[in-house]
Amino acid sequence: MSSTEVPDPDIVQPLAPHQDDAAKRYSMAEVERARSAPEEIEEKGEHADYGKVDKEVAKYSSAVRIDISPEENVRLRKMIDKRILVVMITTYFLQAIDKGTLSFSSIMGLPKDTGMLTPAGKVSQDFSWLTTCIYITILVVEYPQNYILARVPVAKYLSFSIIAWGTVLACHAACKNFVGLVVARTLLGLFESACQPAFVILSAMWYKREEQASRVTYWYMMNGAQQIVGGLLAYCFTLITDGPLRSWQWLFLAYGIISIFFGGFVFWWMPDSPMRAKCFTEEDKHLMVERVRGNQTGLQNRVFKKEQVWDALTDPQTWCYAGIQFTTTLPTSGLGAFANLIISGSLGFTNLQTQLLAMVLGFYIIIVLLGSVWLVKKFSQNILTMLGFVIPSFVGTILLMTVPNETFAQHVGLLISYYITLSFWAAQTLGLSMMSRNVGGQTKKTVVVATNFIFWSAGNAIGPQVFLSREAPKYHTAFATHLGCYALLVLILLFFRFYLTRQNKKRDQLAAAGVNEARDERLAHAFEDLTDRENPNFRYVY
Repeated sequence: MSSTEVPDPDIVQPLAPHQDDAAKRYSMAEVERARSAPEEIEEKGEHADYGKVDKEVAKYSSAVRIDISPEENVRLRKMIDKRILVVMITTYFLQAIDKGTLSFSSIMGLPKDTGMLTPAGKVSQDFSWLTTCIYITILVVEYPQNYILARVPVAKYLSFSIIAWGTVLACHAACKNFVGLVVARTLLGLFESACQPAFVILSAMWYKREEQASRVTYWYMMNGAQQIVGGLLAYCFTLITDGPLRSWQWLFLAYGIISIFFGGFVFWWMPDSPMRAKCFTEEDKHLMVERVRGNQTGLQNRVFKKEQVWDALTDPQTWCYAGIQFTTTLPTSGLGAFANLIISGSLGFTNLQTQLLAMVLGFYIIIVLLGSVWLVKKFSQNILTMLGFVIPSFVGTILLMTVPNETFAQHVGLLISYYITLSFWAAQTLGLSMMSRNVGGQTKKTVVVATNFIFWSAGNAIGPQVFLSREAPKYHTAFATHLGCYALLVLILLFFRFYLTRQNKKRDQLAAAGVNEARDERLAHAFEDLTDRENPNFRYVY
């Protein structure tokens, strides 16, 4: 509410500012006054139907919008970041570095020690299945995982998953052959499958729409951070040449033990929801619920609604998000699993140089992701930003396929080309943040997120398989497939922007025609678990 508006008696006004933070907080009396507002609201479309609101949410939400000052918002966001964002960033870093161990160990002797070399001394096709089996598992368990996540305390379930995957990761050190590694990788996929869906839920639960793109980017750019730290640590582990364990075994064992301890920390530190956060005062819990009212995507609802399943399956949004993930993860998975083999085998660098060059790739990924979120903040154009970052991927891939690899200058040029192919990661990250901001209704969100990650895992499963061992080190089939993915991604993004723009125009026309439900400034229905298509007051970000 701007300073020129007449104060609304149904909106809580902040107390007079004081020097200390405690004095800035809203009084419980004011919050209760706002929550009693439904008795005073008579206009059609402005009643909150508490029969549709989750009981825990209803306890901490008002009937209409509470106006929270920018200063108070910043204070609340910092508190949330300390408890939620820190955990998401660290968890995803550990998961990324856990997955990256396979790529690093590929040039540390793992293929040789586990019988995955061809008679010619090259890595066999079996190696690609160590990545594929993870994502086949995720493909199978993603719907059950999302169903569980919608009905259990998210933080506690995340903690259990971290401890479980840390245990499995440490067990990799005991594997002696391909079969043992496949079993361990399959179990790793089972427990890691809860991570990203949980983060999408947490982002929508704790953060305002305008905050979600940056928060998703912060935890997703840990893929780059793991390349930096992972490359440095892998270099250190490579220096281990004697002792009871091989260098790659120490790598898996160390990362697994760290993950187990961190999982215990998450159980203690991270609250399950704003309503259950014992670390915050009752006043702050009320305000944390109210600050996400404007999202209009719901906060929590454990009632399964079959009509929302149909809504999700018939919504073009669902399949656009799925398509974005499939066309970006297929290249990502293969490039990730074979990154070090490409750099060392195709481009002619030594093993130690390859480990260190992975750090440069990590810096580039972080620059790409931070650059994309900066552009979104500045211009409020998500899909156009995604399209812009796909262009370098076309250029880099074409250069890798066409430029000869004979001189040192060509080695360096092709290495840079390889780096810029990963620019499309911006599209993958912004696609996730758009999903958390644009999908309303908890059952619908469960289906959309599950479908998204099923396609995500399908892309990841297929990715390593297009790197055919007989084509090493150029892998022409793989890079040609990647070009096809980028072309399909462009078509999906163009259609997606057209569709969302059209939907917003239709809703704006309803509001201009005087339909109250399409211009509800009080946001009275924000917590009624309406889907985005059921709520004419909802506007999409694109």
